[in-house]
Amino acid sequence: MFRSLRIFNYRLWFAGALVSNTGSWMQRTAQDWIVLTELTDHDAAALGITMALQFGPVLLLMPISGLIADRFDRRRVLMWTQAAQCGLALGMGVLVIAGHAQLWHLYAFALLLGVTTAIDAPVRQAFVSELVTDADLSNAVALNSTSFQSARLIGPALAGVLIAWIGSGPLFIINGVSFAGVLLSLVFIRRHQLVATPKLSKAKGQIRDGLSYVIGRKDILVVLVMVSLVGTFGFNFPIFISTMSTVEFSLGATEFGFLSSIMAVGAVVGSLLAARRERARLGVVIIAAAAFGMLCILAAVAPSYGLFAVVLIFVGASSLTMMNTANAYVQTTTAPMMRGRVMALYMAIFVGGTPIGAPIVGWVANEFGPRWSLGIGAASGILAAAIAGVWMLRSHRHRMAEESVATDPVETRELATQEIAIVAATARRTS
Repeated sequence: MFRSLRIFNYRLWFAGALVSNTGSWMQRTAQDWIVLTELTDHDAAALGITMALQFGPVLLLMPISGLIADRFDRRRVLMWTQAAQCGLALGMGVLVIAGHAQLWHLYAFALLLGVTTAIDAPVRQAFVSELVTDADLSNAVALNSTSFQSARLIGPALAGVLIAWIGSGPLFIINGVSFAGVLLSLVFIRRHQLVATPKLSKAKGQIRDGLSYVIGRKDILVVLVMVSLVGTFGFNFPIFISTMSTVEFSLGATEFGFLSSIMAVGAVVGSLLAARRERARLGVVIIAAAAFGMLCILAAVAPSYGLFAVVLIFVGASSLTMMNTANAYVQTTTAPMMRGRVMALYMAIFVGGTPIGAPIVGWVANEFGPRWSLGIGAASGILAAAIAGVWMLRSHRHRMAEESVATDPVETRELATQEIAIVAATARRTS
C-alpha cells in the first residue's frame, strides 16, 4: 500500500504536499464561508460563480498547460506556480484582515488562482512519473490522493474552529505560509535520482497530436466522458455541504467544517484502497461511479445532520475510488511522451466542467433546495456508469466475435485455401 514511500524523492514530495494541501483546504473552507455568509446572504449561486471562476481557466488553458508539462522542466515550472499561489493567498489574506474585501475581490482572487492552477495541475500530475518508476506509478498516484484527502480531513475541521475563533482572513495567511512545504521539497529533491522523461522539442501540431492520440484510444475516451459527467455535476461538494449544513440543518461554521472533514474520512479510505491495487481497472471505475450515484440519493434523503454525515463517509469513499482509479488508469496506459498533454486534457475535463455545473447546481439549491442539488450529483454518477457499462459490454461482444471468426475451423480452412490460391497464381506469373 505504501511502497512508493520507500523512494526518497517521492517521500519528500509527499510530506511537502501534505503540509501545503492542509493549508489549501483551510483556505478553501474560509473562501466558501466568506462568500456564503459574510459577503452574501447564503447565496449558493454566488458560491457557484466563485467556483466557476476558479476552475474555468483549467478548461481554457488546457492546450498550453499540456505543452508546458511535456516541453519544460516540470520541477522549475512547479516552483513558479507554487510561489504564485503563495503570493495570491498572502495578498487576499491581508485584504480580508483589513476589512476591505468585497465580493468582486473574491471573484478576482478565484480567477487568478484558477490561472495558476491551470498551469500547475497537469505539470504536478505528470511530475509524479519522474519521482517513481512505471511499476510504482499507480501506487504513487493513489498515495498523492491520500495526501490530498488527509489534508482535507484536517484542514476544514481546523478551519471551522479557527473561523469561529479568529475569523476568516488569517486562514489565507496560513495557507500562504504552508506553500513552503512544497517549495522546500522541490529545492531538496535529489535531481540525479529523478526518472528521466524525454522532453518535446518545439514543433507544429503537437496539441493536435495529443488530441489525436486520445481520440484513437476509445477506453480513455470513455473514462474522460465519465470524469466529465461526475466532475461537472457530482463533484460540487462545497455547494452540497455548505447549503445542507447552513440552510437545511441551520448550523454554523464548526459543523460545516466537520462535514467536510467527515467526508474526507471516506475519501482517505477510498484512496488507500486504490493504493493497494496492483493496477487500475476500468471495471472498478464503473462500479464506483454507480455507487457514488446511489449514495448521493441516500445523502439527499437523510433526515438529520448525523445521518447525513454518516452517508458522506461512503460518498467520499466511492468518489475517490472512482477518480483515483480513473486518474491512475489514464496515466499508466498513456505513452510517456504524451502524458503531459493527456493529463492536461484529463484535468481540463475534470475541473473545467465546474464552471458549467457549479452555477447550475447552485441555482437548483437556491430554487428547489439543497436536497435536489444532491439529486443532480446522483444522476451524474448513475449515467456515467451506464454509458461506460454499455460501451464495455459492446466492446466485449465485438472482441468475442473477432475471436470466434479467428478460431472457426471452416473459416480458417477457407482463408488457408485463399492464401494457397494466391501463392500459386503468383508463382505462375513469376515463371
